[in-house]
Amino acid sequence: MRVIGLMSGTSYDAIDAAAADLTIDGDRLLLSPLGLITRGYDEALRTALGAALPPAATTLAEVCRLDTRIGQAFAAAAAEADRELCDGRAELVASHGQTVYHWVEDGHVHGTLQIGQPAWIAERTGLPVVSDFRPRDIAAGGQGAPLVSIVDRMWLRGRPGSPAALNLGGIANITAPDGTAFDTGPANALIDAAVRELTRGRLTYDPEGETAARGTVDEGLLADLLGEPYYARPAPKTTGKELFHLPYLQAALTGYEALAPQDVVATLTVLTARTVADAVRSVGATEVIASGGGTRNPTLMAFLRAELGDGIPVRTSDELGLPSAAKEAYAFAVLGFLTAHGLPGTVPQSTGARHASVLGSITPGRTGIQVPAPAGGGPVRLVVDGLG
Repeated sequence: MRVIGLMSGTSYDAIDAAAADLTIDGDRLLLSPLGLITRGYDEALRTALGAALPPAATTLAEVCRLDTRIGQAFAAAAAEADRELCDGRAELVASHGQTVYHWVEDGHVHGTLQIGQPAWIAERTGLPVVSDFRPRDIAAGGQGAPLVSIVDRMWLRGRPGSPAALNLGGIANITAPDGTAFDTGPANALIDAAVRELTRGRLTYDPEGETAARGTVDEGLLADLLGEPYYARPAPKTTGKELFHLPYLQAALTGYEALAPQDVVATLTVLTARTVADAVRSVGATEVIASGGGTRNPTLMAFLRAELGDGIPVRTSDELGLPSAAKEAYAFAVLGFLTAHGLPGTVPQSTGARHASVLGSITPGRTGIQVPAPAGGGPVRLVVDGLG
């Protein structure tokens, strides 16, 4: 089955559309990557989205407008991916949508909201769309994240030692071989917020980690930041920009107003590296396979390698056949494929759910819903283009 996976992460800067041919072969799921396109939100939409995200207040009218406009943007990306990557022969679209709220209280997830109306995707492409992946796991008592853990476990199965998969998006998450998975805390979220604020919007992230590389870590600020209670909570756990946002950072910087901008960014970059390294050690990992936008920040990657030392090597998913920039979009293509085959897309140990669940809602394409028959017990290994 030829599937397009659509993803926009917590940095809400662009839509990734990755296409893949997926085939079940016994207990293996064969994935042949067909490519990735990335399309940024237009500036007006990105500004409107940013203005509506927590802790800002918004209205139902604005949520409706954003749901429509983001759905249209996802539809355009899907249509382009079908045309450019699939020769017009895609069979399914799996759309994560844009997370705008993850309702967490006292460590328990009560609900989640991803917007980007899938009807626009189905209408534009004519294809069935699997969307709204997270709520079913939450209804089963889970955290609704990290959902990519099932893909990580299949992908890294059989690799020597105890490899951990790490994604460095706005928020960082990790999956261990035994199924333990959780959000470790901020990856780029606080770094991006600081850069945007300190440059008055001239920059929205730290290109090549250059600002952090010029700075000096302030140990007092770092210690204060590491005192955040979230880091000490046991897994499974999940977090997001509902916690790690600009006002959170502004409050943390009280008393540190004299710090140079580069020192603030350096300290936040080490915060990410330290909390990720602590998580990696806590699951007994012997190597880290990293993906996501944070892998393009050489300063962050250098800090992470320094925190872990020579005993735990850090590699990128590119070395295992999955482009780091596209890995999450490919993961949702896999989740959509599993749903289309009536197969569970969660690991209860990873999310804390009572049981594994078939995820998502299906929006019919032009010819209705043609769901393949369930494929037995389902695959347990993911093989990327003959690798693994």
